[in-house]
Amino acid sequence: MTQHAPPSFRSGELTDPRLTAALKTLELTVRRRLDGVLHGDHLGLIPGPGSEPGEARAYQPGDDVRQMDWSVTARTTHPHVRQMIADRELETWMVVDLSASLDFGTASCQKRDLAIAAAAAITHLTSGGGNRIGAVVATGEQLVRIPARSGRVHAQSLLRGIATTPHARDGVRGDLRGGIESLRRPQRKRGLAVIISDFLGDIDWQRSLRAISARHDLLAVEILDPRDLELPDMGDVVLHDPETGRTREFSVTPTLRADFAAAAKRHRAQVEQALRSCGAPVLTLQTDRDWIADVVRFVATRRHAFGAPSGQAPRQ
Repeated sequence: MTQHAPPSFRSGELTDPRLTAALKTLELTVRRRLDGVLHGDHLGLIPGPGSEPGEARAYQPGDDVRQMDWSVTARTTHPHVRQMIADRELETWMVVDLSASLDFGTASCQKRDLAIAAAAAITHLTSGGGNRIGAVVATGEQLVRIPARSGRVHAQSLLRGIATTPHARDGVRGDLRGGIESLRRPQRKRGLAVIISDFLGDIDWQRSLRAISARHDLLAVEILDPRDLELPDMGDVVLHDPETGRTREFSVTPTLRADFAAAAKRHRAQVEQALRSCGAPVLTLQTDRDWIADVVRFVATRRHAFGAPSGQAPRQ
């Protein structure tokens, strides 16, 4: 399968016609790959939230335990959950982390580019049929709120707003918790909250995300670069942390590489545990992988898990 890199938005200050061309390329990539592989009149990342009970099905790891159907579980002696019939209109809010740690990439793109591409895929997957989508962009220096509206023109404007969000100054820490907290007020009707981040740094957002999960369905999109997971054998190197402003020189030894890889693995496990405790399935995208293929695979797996008939995705 041909690997598709998202267009570059690394300047954060692209002007027309380059910005329009980059966004158009991104939109066509998303539409062609998703519509071509996942047939159906509406594609969904997760079944839309609803208020009417539907059919029961066998429990699967990762299911929301609040949807347990205890009567069917007792009758069959196997755990079952009760699916909900999706409301006709869905409101989706994305929290897009564009802190300084995402202005980095050693493969086919920067993590910032991949975060914008993920936002484009989510917009395409959730904005049809009168559904509304909005976003909060968190850089650590500011929170940019884009109101939730419906329609293709709004979707294009939303992505343009995300792509042109100014970079934070050097030494400014990210504020993912602040972005998530901003979804709590004003209170909104039940919908879908999508968190796009590399989830590096302190896990100080878990309580805020759990509060969001009490009212909304969740999806986490993890954005990674190979260097987030392991260091290459490069000898002496000078590394700069844009979120603290600190620069240090290291000698990359086998011991340092092993310690770094172990620490990265522990942190990812802690992030995954925190997200799962909030009921958030995780879609992982990496700068060295075919990101759109990973989105397709994730959606297809979710659709199969929730029993959608072959050739048709679940309606939101």
